[in-house]
Parts: sequence; structure tokens; C-alpha cells
Amino acid sequence: MKAAILIETNKPLCIKDITSSALQKGQVLVKLAYSGVCHSQLMEVRGKRGEDKWLPHLLGHEGTGIVHEIGEGVTKVKVGDRVILGWIKGEGINAVPAKYNFNGTIINSGNVTTFNEYSVVSENRLVKLPEGIPMDVGVLFGCAIPTGAGIIMNQISPKENSTIAIFGLGGIGLSALMATKLYNCRNIIAIDIEDKKLKLAEEFGATHTVNSLKQDPKEVIMKVTDNLGVDYSVECSGIAKVIEVAFSCVKNNGGLCIFASHPQNGDKISLDPYDLICGKQIQGSWGGASCPDRDILKIAQLYLDGKLPLEKLLDKQYTLEEINEALDDLEKRNVLRPLIVIDKSL
Repeated sequence: MKAAILIETNKPLCIKDITSSALQKGQVLVKLAYSGVCHSQLMEVRGKRGEDKWLPHLLGHEGTGIVHEIGEGVTKVKVGDRVILGWIKGEGINAVPAKYNFNGTIINSGNVTTFNEYSVVSENRLVKLPEGIPMDVGVLFGCAIPTGAGIIMNQISPKENSTIAIFGLGGIGLSALMATKLYNCRNIIAIDIEDKKLKLAEEFGATHTVNSLKQDPKEVIMKVTDNLGVDYSVECSGIAKVIEVAFSCVKNNGGLCIFASHPQNGDKISLDPYDLICGKQIQGSWGGASCPDRDILKIAQLYLDGKLPLEKLLDKQYTLEEINEALDDLEKRNVLRPLIVIDKSL
């Protein structure tokens, strides 16, 4: 089976034919249909997560496919099931990560990988694809949607007439923005450096948009909120300085900033302790505090009801052999969420 292998950081992934071993307890062999490409994977390839002790290894943590074989103890899925692959732990066995072989060299992997034709996945990283959800759209349920929408639905749950700012309009930021429309927010402010993303944000319900290359986001936010600041800010850019700005824009006495981004290894954020004393709050998010087995069904129904136009996030397709082009396009901000087509016949 073909797979994209990270052999050396900051180098292109190599497409090789590899083999897998017999399934162990809790493992599931999945034939991939589609994979998404997350900014976190780009950071890993570019060596911005620090020393990589697992080279060579596979990548990818959001995809869809069909169950080909199940290992001992697996009860959550059966052969033939259409499934979503994701990195957030759900119900089921947390199996040992799979190891593959390439000409006698061991290729490491995590509990889930999706840049490969077949993947050995831990049972608890799989959820059955809800009825009516297309296989391509389903990849978004592996990372972008549970993280972005999860922040809004599970961690914030905006109060009526509240104000919220979304910093960074990639897959996670736009997913968060879409989810705010499920609540009666007074102002939804979208911030990015690209006009095309800001235009899409308007389609998704943003009441105000800010190109931070042309305007100071904090000045705009303070003007919109009569110098109070927003009730909530969600930071999705992956840049430490933007986290600081997002935190500074929330109001005193209960304003909450949540950041989903993971800046590159070594970057730090600097906060004024007085802001904390004044009641501003900040916290990180681990996958939107999502429970995949619960939240995927809930979000899928919102999509089927026409409330979440998720297909608009998938704006360009690539083959597995074009994975490096997809990574380059993501890095250059030429694409929202690359879709890797592995076997669209599934």
C-alpha cells in the first residue's frame, strides 16, 4: 500500500509502498477514501514541533474510509462500515500505535494516520460516518469541526446578545464561526489577513470583518463594543502574538479567550497579570472538549439541517502523490482545507 512518509523534517514527504503487520488487540484496518490536511501536520513536517523522536513515521489525523479488517476485542465497528478517522479519543480500545515496514525499515505511526491507502487505527479513534454525510465532507469531522465548533458548543456556549471575535479563519476558525450562528450573538467579528476568507466569513454570518494587515483588530473591536471588549475571543491562527491580542480584546470581569492554536515549539505568550486580576480569563482547548461519539452525531444533524455549510471549507482536491503540493498550498494560504482523494470510489 502507498503511504506518505516523513523521513526527515523540513523535507518533502516520500511516497513509498509499505506493509503492515497482523492486527493487534483493539486495532482496525481501514481503507481510506479521503484525508484532510491540518495545519498541525504542516507544522510537524516543517520541524516546528521540536525534535521528532519518531522518524521515520506516517502522518494525517482526519479522514474517512471503510473498515477492511478488525482486530481482537473490537466491537465498535465491523467490516464494511463507513467510518470517520480522527485524533480525538472516543469510546473503544486505546490500542498500541501500529508499526509498518518499508524494505526492512520500521515506519512508526500514531493511533491514527490518514496519508496512506490503508491505515491501522485504534478503535477509539473511529466513529461510524453518520447517514447522509458525504465521505469527503466527513473528513472535517476528524479535526476541524469537533475542535472549532466544539469550542463554541462545549466550552463557550455563548450567552444571548453576547459579542465574540474569531482570530484566524482556517478550517478551525471558520468552523467556530459557523457554530456561533447557532446562538443569538449580537456581534460576530472575524479577523484574518486575507480578504477572500473574510468574504467567506460574511457568508457564514460574521457581522464585522477585519483585515489585520489594514486595520488594528483591537481598535475595531473596542469601537464595536463601546470600549468594553468582547465577551469571548477564539484564537485559531497558531501565532503566539495573536493569542496575546485576542486575550487583550476580551472585556474585564468575565471576558474569556480560548485558543485552539499550537504555536511552534519554543514560542511563548506574554500576558499582563493586571488583566487577570481584572477578571479576564484565558484557556487552551484540546479538540474543542469534544466527545466524538456524542458530538459528531450532533454536528452531523446540523449539517443535514442546512445550518453548517461545511462543504465550503473543502476548496481544492489533491491526489496522495500530490501531498507535498497540498502542504505547500496550505503553508502559502492558497487553500482553506486541502482534501486528499485516495479512493473516491468507496
